Amino acid sequence: MRAGLALLVVALWWSTTGAIFLLGRLPARTFRVSLGAATVLLVAALAAIAWSTDATSLLGACVAFGAAIVVWGWLETTFLLGAITGPRRHGSEPGAGRWRLFKQAFATVLWHELATVLAVAAVAAISWRAANDCAFWTLMVLWVMRLSAKLNLHFGVPNVGSAMLPEQLRYLSGYFRQGRVSALYPLSIIGCTVLCAVLVHAAWLAPEDSFQFASLTLLATLALLGLFEHVMLALPVPADAFWAWMRRRRPAAAEAPAIQRAREALCNVAAGPPP
Repeated sequence: MRAGLALLVVALWWSTTGAIFLLGRLPARTFRVSLGAATVLLVAALAAIAWSTDATSLLGACVAFGAAIVVWGWLETTFLLGAITGPRRHGSEPGAGRWRLFKQAFATVLWHELATVLAVAAVAAISWRAANDCAFWTLMVLWVMRLSAKLNLHFGVPNVGSAMLPEQLRYLSGYFRQGRVSALYPLSIIGCTVLCAVLVHAAWLAPEDSFQFASLTLLATLALLGLFEHVMLALPVPADAFWAWMRRRRPAAAEAPAIQRAREALCNVAAGPPP
């Protein structure tokens, strides 16, 4: 059962991440439909979380965990489509100092961070004193891991993963610092490792087939994926290496202007010099 739950988390992480980034690369005319569908799923996820609060079973843990992933997916979708980002929607000022650059970077994600706070608060209110609070802790793990990753991207890592940014958020790369890791990175790795160790240990001690075992295994696997993403920040591996099916749209879009220029050049040659 432990392996099955871990594979479920990996499959959700891989498929939802790729799908959300693919939506961000579609034409802008599709964004409204994508946002509408994501919002419908958000409402369904909140209803599922409310249903699962008293379900202390394997099914209850999986439903709560999956619904929390959908809530997080809505937050990521609204951000990557440019619907909920921040009051600042352009690149950094040339020559800005570190503190000023940090404030500018924070302004690019302010509304998104507030939306995250509201989403987590809503799930916390639904799960308050509930027997099944797996959804709340799932969002907390995702939030902490993502906040740590954002800070590391800003302060410095070798692999900033700008290739994952859709066109409408390309300006964010100006707030990333590509180079040697900052002092924050080893602290983040240590913190993520400690969190993973605590969750894995607790899941290992929980009685198998119990709700605690299922929920802790799901959370531990999610935390391990978060640690894996942090490690990837320091490795020379393309950020979208695991989503080849998602990035196939990018070369086509990049080649179009070159093909057009080549075609125009051939037409000019065929027409000959002007009289």
